[in-house]
Amino acid sequence: KQGYQNAPESFLHVGRHKTVGLVFLNPSLRTRVSSQRAANNLGMYSIVINMSGDSWGLEFDDNVVMNGTNAEHIKEAAAALGSYCDILAVRSFSDFKNYNDDKSQRVLNAFIQYSGVPVVNLESPLAHPLQALTDIMTIEETIKISRKPKIVLSWAPHCRALPQAVANSFSSFALGYDMDLTITHPPGFELDPEFTGGAKITHDQKKAFEDADVVYAKNWASIKDYGRVGGLKEYSDWTICADKMKLTNSAKFMHCLPVRRNLVVTDEVIESESSVVIQQAANRVWVAQAIFKEILEGECNARKN
Repeated sequence: KQGYQNAPESFLHVGRHKTVGLVFLNPSLRTRVSSQRAANNLGMYSIVINMSGDSWGLEFDDNVVMNGTNAEHIKEAAAALGSYCDILAVRSFSDFKNYNDDKSQRVLNAFIQYSGVPVVNLESPLAHPLQALTDIMTIEETIKISRKPKIVLSWAPHCRALPQAVANSFSSFALGYDMDLTITHPPGFELDPEFTGGAKITHDQKKAFEDADVVYAKNWASIKDYGRVGGLKEYSDWTICADKMKLTNSAKFMHCLPVRRNLVVTDEVIESESSVVIQQAANRVWVAQAIFKEILEGECNARKN
């Protein structure tokens, strides 16, 4: 981070005359702007494509008669974008109709299959790796202790169904970095064991918070009852508040944003000195820049060889 932050123009030569296409099938603020800033820091051109408003509707099924609302097949769309761009970065959410369908990540995988260029996952139904790398960076910057930090990933209520992507990636990355991870959620909101193996899991949120060094709040929809929201009155006691944070070891509060205030977390907590949510957001630039730079340098090395 220091090399990028202190002298971002040092890397302008890496992306000169290169183009990244940022493909969004869902709304975005931090992911879109941080990715554009990262591309600019590398001297790249960035093109933002909002597929829901700027493009034709995409068809993903094979052997289909396209006599409906979708005017273009992903095979041609991805290939065309790949011919214009050196890197594509794609964001697509769950549709909450069928968990196995969402888990297949067919949108992301279709761009990988048909574009012919490197594809970066800006969030899929299953994973949000750039956010997770950002989260790990932020923890390493803010937690200075000799032992393993105790990290708590806490489910929090919400008023609509949200993907498991952030929670999945954070869990797997925290475990991969050998952190002491506890996941707490109400019964019925279990994450896929593929991402949580090795974590402590409990339904007792207050017990989980005891002696925590970091509290990461995030909502995710039920897999068992797929798309179940679990918010508002039914789970109002899961909101992160100051009294719960007092149980911790002066823990830092984290959230990927956007956050529903006084539903996911109270104003008092998110505005406290323990909150590092803006630092998390700022770090998105440096993570995206590192990923783009590695891809570009890898492509250059491949051509040299």
